[in-house]
Amino acid sequence: MDAPSELSLVVVRAYRTAPNGLAVTHKGGDSDTPTVTITEGDSIGFEVTTNSIIITIKPAAQITTVEEIITEWGSVPDQEGFELKKDGDGSVPVEALDETAALIYPLPLWYYETANTGLYNDIKTEISKKRVILPPSSSIAGVYARVDRDRGVWKAPANVSLASVTVPTVKITNEDQENLNVDATAGKSVNAIRYFTGKGVLVWGARTLAGNDNEWRYVPVRRLFIYVEESVQQATEFAIFEPNVSATWLKVKSMIENFLEGLWRQGALAGSTAQQAFFVNVGLGVTMSSQDILEGRMNVEIGLAAVRPAEFIILKFSHKLQEA
Repeated sequence: MDAPSELSLVVVRAYRTAPNGLAVTHKGGDSDTPTVTITEGDSIGFEVTTNSIIITIKPAAQITTVEEIITEWGSVPDQEGFELKKDGDGSVPVEALDETAALIYPLPLWYYETANTGLYNDIKTEISKKRVILPPSSSIAGVYARVDRDRGVWKAPANVSLASVTVPTVKITNEDQENLNVDATAGKSVNAIRYFTGKGVLVWGARTLAGNDNEWRYVPVRRLFIYVEESVQQATEFAIFEPNVSATWLKVKSMIENFLEGLWRQGALAGSTAQQAFFVNVGLGVTMSSQDILEGRMNVEIGLAAVRPAEFIILKFSHKLQEA
């Protein structure tokens, strides 16, 4: 009786050019190291050996589709264990690779999306059950972006829910919160992320580290001033090439006042009238001396009532204009 023959292990390795691009697979032995190279040439062609495939595509000026490559591949007699097929819908054109790429094993998840859809869905379901502990920075950045888009930079990014967050790793009580609002010793403020029954996980606070500072203790105030300063400086850059005279000052003042009135009407500034909400000063004897004008310096002073009407926080900036 003959001895049983030794079974050889067949290993599948895969590579894809891009999502919805060309998928290259290889069935071979455990010690095989298959590679794929994609270069440009006159037309589509293939060079295949036991452990490598060189795919030649059309010049960069001409689009080479996955469908074209698969059609030509069907006429190759000895494919040496390689297989070419679409990944997804195969809509992404194939481009040359900067260097030779290795087919990988264990197989990546994308391979199973078409090769074994049931297993692919099972894996995704199990992955979705996993919980990951992340620092709060990314979530808070997302809250800032969402509040800026929906309400404006002047709206406090607080009492806002965190998407896809199950629960904070640290439970903070009302007593804990009292000490976080303003530290009695250091004067620092820390904003908590808390879970509330029926409400979910919320950002519970919008204070800066300057907890005892009357002007800069709140995040929306600090961010509003940053927004105004950057917007005004960019909008008035035209004045750099203008003479430092009253006509230029009036134009700059009018532009800034129109911008601030728009913010006030949107609810960014406190006050029942524009005069209670903001002011803009620029000019000789107001924000500039004769020496400033001789040196080409235009100084602008802006007051914003960000918290209470007629209680202004002052913002100052300068532009270097033409010297007199």
